[in-house]
Parts: sequence; structure tokens; C-alpha cells
Amino acid sequence: MTRLAVAVASEGVRSPVAARRLAAVATIVLRAEGVHDALVSIALVSRARIAALNARYLGRRGSTDVISFGFARVAREAVVGDIYIAPEVARANALRHGVRVREELIRLVVHGVLHVLGYDHPDGPARETSRMWRRQERLLARAIGCTAA
Repeated sequence: MTRLAVAVASEGVRSPVAARRLAAVATIVLRAEGVHDALVSIALVSRARIAALNARYLGRRGSTDVISFGFARVAREAVVGDIYIAPEVARANALRHGVRVREELIRLVVHGVLHVLGYDHPDGPARETSRMWRRQERLLARAIGCTAA
């Protein structure tokens, strides 16, 4: 039996992508990765909140676009993870990279779920050629196609 639960909450920030759509994207990624049991939360947070999380848990200064926490699986237990996304940072990144804000937010959900599942990537220029990034972009294309309104 498949039990995928994805909850999306907003901590007082606005997003151009509906919560149900973000949850659907996370579900698409989990299914594509063969996950049958998962409990994932996605929180949309302010720039200040994600900067505080970045400092506290990753020891890095400043804001970032997405932070993920995946809890270690034991045997066949469910995947459990928390994803924090800063829509304000996503907007800035979208402008810088010449993509739509909605696409960038969906990319961050895919990216966050992959991190929860244990994927990782190097920092710097090799990031966009890494195995994780290539998988992310394939899943992004699938998610955009499946969630088009």
C-alpha cells in the first residue's frame, strides 16, 4: 500500500504556486523515485527565517532558497523530511536565471525532495552537471507537464 503524505504551510509569505500544486510536485518526485511511504512537510518562509535556519543548522551566513532535512530511514520505514523554501529568494533567482518564478519554485520543491531522499551535489560550477542536478531537471520537466493548469 502506498502512503504518501505531503503537507504545505506558509509562514506569512505569498507564493504564485498553490500549496496543493507544490504538494503534487513533491508526490510526483516521491513516486518517480520509487517511494511508497513518506511524510514530507514543505514550509514557505521569509528570507529572514531561512537565513536563521541556514545559520543555525548549516553554519552558513545569509539567506538561501531551499533547505531540506531528511531523517534517516531504518529498513523499510517511511521517508520523513522537512523542506523550507523562501519564495522571495526564489523570485530573485528566477530573475537572475531568466526563468519564471513558478518554474523556480517547482524546481526548489524537486530539489528539496531529492535532498530528503539522500541526493547531494557539489558546490560551485560542478553543481549543474552533477547526477542530482540532471535528475532534478528531468523530474522538473515531468512535474511541470503533470501540473500544468
